[in-house]
Amino acid sequence: MVKEEQFERRIQIGLSGWGDHDKLYDDGAKASDRLGMYARHFPIVEMDNSFYAIPSPEQMDKWAHAVPAHFGFIVKAYQGMTGHARGGTLSRYSNTRSMFDEFRASVRALQAAGKLRAVLFQYPPWFGCERKHVDILKRTREWMEDLPVALEFRHQTWFAPEFREKTLDFMRSEGWIHSIADEPQAGIGSVPAVLAATRQDAVMIRMHGRNEKGWQTGGQPNWREVRYLYRYNEEELAQWKESVLKLLEETSQCWIIFNNNSGGDASDNAKQLLRMFGMDSGPEPIRQMDWLEEDIFTD
Repeated sequence: MVKEEQFERRIQIGLSGWGDHDKLYDDGAKASDRLGMYARHFPIVEMDNSFYAIPSPEQMDKWAHAVPAHFGFIVKAYQGMTGHARGGTLSRYSNTRSMFDEFRASVRALQAAGKLRAVLFQYPPWFGCERKHVDILKRTREWMEDLPVALEFRHQTWFAPEFREKTLDFMRSEGWIHSIADEPQAGIGSVPAVLAATRQDAVMIRMHGRNEKGWQTGGQPNWREVRYLYRYNEEELAQWKESVLKLLEETSQCWIIFNNNSGGDASDNAKQLLRMFGMDSGPEPIRQMDWLEEDIFTD
């Protein structure tokens, strides 16, 4: 069993992205200040803007120097590398290998600064357990070289009873960090939470919420706002606390990322889980009213 004094060393809790969590930031904070302010609250973040465009190494270096030495980034793989993007989105790349080369050079800047925790490859709901997709995973692992990589599926076949152990063994043999998904069980395009670590150094958990009705909303204009609209209750988080402690019997670190951002619940739930582990949940943001009261009542 993990002792409480080891929690901060072995458990890191954070959010997906740092731009949209208004509850964390001082009133009037500029967009350029938000990453540094985010780092006052959490020691890790999932960089999701890299899914839409590959940042330059120079931009990565700026972000690396905006946070403390202990801070870490989990970088979400560019959408063209996981099969999400098609057509014109990929036109700037002459071939798939050049896309990987550019992304890898980008991530190396974080690695050189000691701020990279992993690159997250989350594959789409149509990426099922098939030989051609296993070959893609092998190629991806090879092209990412020595960089740490995490793997998350969205197709249930990978964890069907007949494939579950084979999938986990494959991830172990290829060196993938398991990204465990907490999400509603809403058909073939969602996976169960398989509580198993595939590497001894780290396991990852992504808390997507359990909005079953909103999960199957792909294609709608506001699908993202609907899908991730969910607030975890105390009992659900308590269950995950016990699961994290069990996972730490298999691996040395657990990264927990809250992705239930739609209603502003991610930061609240993340801080709630921090308190349940007896860990520091960060400072209160400075509000304009606080300054006003100080100006009025202090001389």
